[in-house]
Amino acid sequence: MNSFWTVVGFTIRNKVKGKAFVITTLIIALIISIGINLPYIIEQFDKGDKATNVGYIQMTGEDNQNTGDSLKAFYEGQENPSIVMVPFEDQGDAAANEKSLKQAIDDGKIKGYLAFGNELTDSGFPVMTYNSEKLMEFGMTESMQTALIQIRQANILKDAGLTNEQMTQLSAPIKIDTVQIYTGDGSGNEGSGRTPQEQGVNMGVVYVMIIFLFMAIMTSGNMIASEITAEKSSRVMEILITSVSPLKQMFGKIFGMFVVVIVQVAFYVAVILGNASMPHNKGALGNLDIDLSLVDPILIIYALLFFLTGFFLFATLYAAVGSIVSRTEDLGQAVMPMTFISLAGFYIAIFSISTPDSMLVKVTSYIPLFSPFTMLLRLGLTEVPLWQTLVSFGILLVSIYVAVYISAKIYRTGVLMYGKRPSWKEIRKAMKAYKI
Repeated sequence: MNSFWTVVGFTIRNKVKGKAFVITTLIIALIISIGINLPYIIEQFDKGDKATNVGYIQMTGEDNQNTGDSLKAFYEGQENPSIVMVPFEDQGDAAANEKSLKQAIDDGKIKGYLAFGNELTDSGFPVMTYNSEKLMEFGMTESMQTALIQIRQANILKDAGLTNEQMTQLSAPIKIDTVQIYTGDGSGNEGSGRTPQEQGVNMGVVYVMIIFLFMAIMTSGNMIASEITAEKSSRVMEILITSVSPLKQMFGKIFGMFVVVIVQVAFYVAVILGNASMPHNKGALGNLDIDLSLVDPILIIYALLFFLTGFFLFATLYAAVGSIVSRTEDLGQAVMPMTFISLAGFYIAIFSISTPDSMLVKVTSYIPLFSPFTMLLRLGLTEVPLWQTLVSFGILLVSIYVAVYISAKIYRTGVLMYGKRPSWKEIRKAMKAYKI
C-alpha cells in the first residue's frame, strides 16, 4: 500500500511543480476574473450616453400623422430610452432638409435620421426610411417599429372612446406562474412540484456540475495519458515497473491526477467567489436573487456520485490509451476517440437543458460514457423514478469494473511495448498472459 501512496505523491508533485500546469492554471484564473468583471470593465469605458440621437424634420403641410413628434413623445415617456428623437427646423424642401440632416451627422449631433415620404401606407403611417452611416442598423429600425405599433394601438383605443382605466387594463401584462409537477409512477410517490425559483437554481447547479465534469475529464484524462506516455518515452517506466506493480501504478496516477484536478477546481471556485464578493459585483448578484437554500440536497449527492464515477471511468480509459502510445507526438491521435465521446456527452447534456425529457436524453442516460452527463441533467430538471436512477448508476458501476479490468490488462502489457503502436491482436495476445 505504501508504494501506491508513493505513486500518488510523485504524480501530484510532478504535475503541480510543472511550469506548464502553473502557467495554464493562472491564465484560466485570469480569464475567469476578466469574464466576471467584464460588465464592470465595460462600464468604466462607457461614456454614459447609451441613447442614440436620431434626427427628423416634421415638414409642414405633410400628411404624415406627426409621426416624428409622436416618436419623440413616446421615447421621452420611457425611463431609460434607447433612442432620443431630435427635431430639426424645416428648410422648405426635401433636398434642403436632407442636406441639413446629413450635416448634423457630420457634426456629431445625431447618429442617423428618419425620413418621411408623402404617401401613407396601410399601417396609417407614411413611408419611412432610416438613414445612417452604419451598416445594417436593424436594432434601430426594430425599436422604432415597436414604438410605432404601440403608438398606433394607443391612438386606435383612444379613438374608440375607451377610458384611461380601460386602456391601462388592456395593456397590462398577464402573468401565469409555472410549477413543475410529478404525477408519479403509479406507486403513490407523487411530488408536490418545483417552483420557477427551484427550477432555476437546479438548472444552475446542473449546468455548473456538467461543465466541471467535462473540464475534469478533459484536463485529467489528457494529463494522465501524457504522463504515462512521457514516462515511457523517457524509459522511466522501466524503473518504476520493477518497484511498483502496474495496477498500483495506474490507480496511483489516476488518484493523484484526481487530487490535482480537485485542487485546481477548488482554486477556480475560490477565484470565482473572490471576484463575485467584490463590491461592484455584489449588486449584480443580488439582482439575480439566487437562493442556494432552494437546492435539493439529494441533487447534490447525485451530482457528486455521477461526477466521481464519470471521472473514474474516463480516467481509467485514458490511462489504458496512454499506456499503448510510445511517443508523445502520437498521443493526440490516440486519445481523439475518447475526446469525441466526452464532447458528445457534454453537448447532448448542454443542448438538451431546455428538453431534459427528450428520448435522446433518456436513452443516453443508460449508456455509461454518456450517463454521467445526461442522467445528472434528468435528475436536476425532471422527476426520475428511483429505479431508473439505480439502473443507470448500476450500469455505470458495472462498466467501471469492466473498464478497470480491461484497462489494467492493457496498462500491464502496454507500458513495456515500445516502437510502433501495438495492434489490437498483439495487445490481446499479451493480455492473455497476464492475470489480475
